This record gives sequence, structure tokens and C-alpha cells, in this order.
Amino acid sequence: MSLLDRITVNPQQCGGRPCIRGMRIRVSDILDLLGAGVEVEEILADHPDLEREDVYAALTWAARYVDHPRLSA
Repeated sequence: MSLLDRITVNPQQCGGRPCIRGMRIRVSDILDLLGAGVEVEEILADHPDLEREDVYAALTWAARYVDHPRLSA
């Protein structure tokens, strides 16, 4: 399983936003916490269903998303 396989998108869940392994924990939630300076260990302690690889998957997804070229007319 690659890290990005941990990211799921379901139009019926969380408004179709990317989530972690089908749970209602959005990638953006993880990124917001990291951006606010919350340590990975604290995120994992506060969300016992998360695994360390889920946090890495969120970071990998974000890196790929921002590196995606966008064309505009």
C-alpha cells in the first residue's frame, strides 16, 4: 500500500473532500493541525484511529496537490 492509497474521496462523505482511510478525518484537518504547530505525537494521541502513516499520507497528498499544474484560459 502506498501512502496515497490511504487518502480516500467519497462524494457522500465530508462533501467529497479527501479523507484518511474512509474515516471522517479530512486531510485538511491534519494539515491544519500541523500548520498550527501541533506535534505528530499529539495528533496521534488525540485521534487514536490515526496511524503515523496517515499523517505522512496527508503531507504527501498536499505536496502532490500543490505541485499539480493548473491551466487557465
